Amino acid sequence: MMRNQLKPKLAQGKTVIGCVVTLGSPTVAEVLASVGLDFLWFDMEHGPLGLESIQAMLAATNGRGVSPIVRVPWNDPVIIKRVLDIGPEGVLIPLVNTQAEAERAVKACKYPPAGIRGVGLGRAHGYGLDFANYLATADKELMVILQIEHIEAVNNVEKILTVPGIDLLFVGPYDLSGSMGRLGQTDHPEVQEAIGRVVRACQKAKMPLGTFAGTVEAARRAIQRGFQFVSFGVDTAHLATAMRTQLAQIRAS
Repeated sequence: MMRNQLKPKLAQGKTVIGCVVTLGSPTVAEVLASVGLDFLWFDMEHGPLGLESIQAMLAATNGRGVSPIVRVPWNDPVIIKRVLDIGPEGVLIPLVNTQAEAERAVKACKYPPAGIRGVGLGRAHGYGLDFANYLATADKELMVILQIEHIEAVNNVEKILTVPGIDLLFVGPYDLSGSMGRLGQTDHPEVQEAIGRVVRACQKAKMPLGTFAGTVEAARRAIQRGFQFVSFGVDTAHLATAMRTQLAQIRAS
């Protein structure tokens, strides 16, 4: 039976912290699932991950108290359907800029009559052993996360928030800055004002909000600003930073 671990935490106003996973290694995923994170976000948009590698990582992290989320490469019902069938607790859908695109994303995640998701047999359904229970609970339990990462989406955020079935909006600060002619300048006042509009709209709509934070300080600022869902760094960057920092310490001693 499908049970989402993040939704109750967010409903209680708690902050959840996770990490982006781009390495297609079940061992890496298992290690990250063992350190106390609330979620892992397997990235098909910018990472070289396919369905088979993600399914292996989902199996490796099962039962470790961490919620698996998959960022799909595009707002495509066929892609979303195949990802959901391997059994994540939610999907993150990039570059949703309009109310119509938000409706398309939600419908791809829901079975009829609420949506257009096709019915199949996969890991999510216990390979058929949990088929009926999964069909009965999936629409309620799966998290539908839409990414706000373009100024067009910011300008449409109030309309996007009227779409039923969205569980969380996620601000992508880097692509947002690029869409505003400020590529990489995520702290620029214009970019921060755009993010502030999303924050205010979500607070008014009582919609949980997430974002990416590459540093401890950025994560702290995001939490103080009201972001409940904080994606702290990327697996490869954590590996590289830890090794470089400790290597420098050894050589300096």
